[in-house]
Amino acid sequence: MSGEAKIVERGLPGKFDYLEHTADIYILAYGGNLIELFENAGIALFESMTSTSKLSEKIRREVRAEGFDLESLLYKWLEELLILYYSENLMCKNVYVDKIVLEKEDSDVKYSISGGCIGEYFDPEKHESKVEIKAVTYHMMKIVRDEDGWKAYFVLDI
Repeated sequence: MSGEAKIVERGLPGKFDYLEHTADIYILAYGGNLIELFENAGIALFESMTSTSKLSEKIRREVRAEGFDLESLLYKWLEELLILYYSENLMCKNVYVDKIVLEKEDSDVKYSISGGCIGEYFDPEKHESKVEIKAVTYHMMKIVRDEDGWKAYFVLDI
């Protein structure tokens, strides 16, 4: 990983890791394809706030987002998931993507994603509280594809 940020803590094996960052949470999510990548990025968001393995699957919410490129789509996707936490106090154990669509019309490009998450309302008496995520940022965000699959780098503001 010469020239790249160093992994400082393993997240969930095969899904994501935490990278070195001075003030916020810097995540590297993995996926064999784009759908898996976006699902794992969503899990990384919730896992940064609580231990997702201790959540129940009681409540399902649909999530949709649009972007002008893959990075803006990831930003909007994570932002919509974070809004569920702030508007409903919902923490998700599982995040799923039904489809990612690329539409081209003349010189305009639009990406859209639809899926959702399943979890339960956060209860500080029952669930571990890790850090409070204030926002998703574009800072250092990039999505790349290499011989191992897809990778997404993104920072969560704490």
